[in-house]
Amino acid sequence: MVKINYDACLYCGGCVGVCPVDAITLHEIRIEINEKCVDCGTCVEFCPVGALEG
Repeated sequence: MVKINYDACLYCGGCVGVCPVDAITLHEIRIEINEKCVDCGTCVEFCPVGALEG
């Protein structure tokens, strides 16, 4: 599963839009990656600040 560096995350929501399996949810103060994640790496490649690791 993809890991989130919350200190680096800008909460821009870009990862939510690129996730092909809708595994990422944006909340007011954080993002969550749920069990639907298939470790495809799309969000990791998209993140402009490198806050996601997979």
